[in-house]
Amino acid sequence: MLRIQKKSDGGITKLLLSGRIEANYIACLRSAMSDGGAPKTLDLGEVTLIDLDAVRFLIECEDAGIELAQCPSYVRQWVLCERAESVRSEPSRTG
Repeated sequence: MLRIQKKSDGGITKLLLSGRIEANYIACLRSAMSDGGAPKTLDLGEVTLIDLDAVRFLIECEDAGIELAQCPSYVRQWVLCERAESVRSEPSRTG
């Protein structure tokens, strides 16, 4: 189960996430992110489990300028590995 709490401090919106971030919760998370002001930070300090789809979603968030705060080290490592894998699998542009 994923719990999402939204906190706003002036112009900065933070989503506090706790529990499991799995593929079936990504749509709910996207909805929470688009409701009101776009979040600038996802606080992952209380995340206990994550799957591959969620890792890819977090990569999209970072690419869009959203900070991943208090990101557990295993999640950060997985994000880095997945980024490296996507770079390796891109077709060569030499030609």
